[in-house]
Amino acid sequence: MDNVWPWIGFNLFILLLLAFDLGVIHRDDKRISVKHALLLSLAYAILALIFAAGMFVFKGATPGYQFLTGYLIEKSLSVDNIFVFVLIFTHFAVPSQYQHRVLFWGIISALVMRATLILVGATIIEAFHWVIYLFGVFLILTGIKMLVTIGKEPDVKNNRIVAFMHRHFRVTPGFESSHFFVWRRDGVLWITPLFLVLVLVELTDIVFALDSIPAIFSITTDPFIVYTSNVFAILGLRALYFALAGIIHRFHYLKYGLSLVLLMVGIKMILNAWFGKKIIPIEVALLITALLIAGSILISMWKTRGMSTEEAARLGRKWWVPGSLSKSKGDSKGHE
Repeated sequence: MDNVWPWIGFNLFILLLLAFDLGVIHRDDKRISVKHALLLSLAYAILALIFAAGMFVFKGATPGYQFLTGYLIEKSLSVDNIFVFVLIFTHFAVPSQYQHRVLFWGIISALVMRATLILVGATIIEAFHWVIYLFGVFLILTGIKMLVTIGKEPDVKNNRIVAFMHRHFRVTPGFESSHFFVWRRDGVLWITPLFLVLVLVELTDIVFALDSIPAIFSITTDPFIVYTSNVFAILGLRALYFALAGIIHRFHYLKYGLSLVLLMVGIKMILNAWFGKKIIPIEVALLITALLIAGSILISMWKTRGMSTEEAARLGRKWWVPGSLSKSKGDSKGHE
């Protein structure tokens, strides 16, 4: 980080953007419509494209392509988060007007956590170049696991993290408006189910960050590009959730596209590091990523056309929630 001013300026801009989001756009707890979510998603995407244009103008074509590729990979992998968010919100029956608050504060924590992971990762790569090979192998193994693993239904009801919170903290029996904590008459601080949801959402993001951050390091080791592409993708995650929550189960084949992207960037990372030159140019990586993601989404929508939500969901993948024990369908009846 030779020049701290771009970091300071960018983070100040993000803080102002978040303050405007929470203080003006979403001041009141209310249900976010699909139209509103789509417009907000578009606005964040436009901001990312404007930033990319600035990278092309002031930094050059290569950093510009690196930012776009990193942004597209992170944005695509963030759809994984949405699947799990839907599962968590549904299980805890979180009212729609409170879901934005959970996602907002969850993403604030995610930005801090990701900034830390990125700076640590960049420092390690700079000091130990061979770590790049480990990242590449990790991405390849993650891609293979995503491609071949048959998911099992997570037992959210008996989630170990939720059970731990119930054992060690006082948890209110129901929601207390949009509060995460409340003071009871006995003068003791209680946590609410909304806070439990926030904890699961944040832990989910940590798990997915362990995949997405190495994937972007395969594109560039410049921490500023890795960080800014991550931030722009995460900023639009809340709006993307409300825009896609109702149709997310139709994206059955997206996991295949994502797994192939992880395989591609892992192989790219190893080859480029081994030969000391760009065997797979960044422009080619961007094109392949875009085609894989767009193709998997289009195939998913075509395959599930005319299906009900339940029918489409049966085609879909079962998603893992941190702290959950997987159970088979036969075992699930025992928990009813």
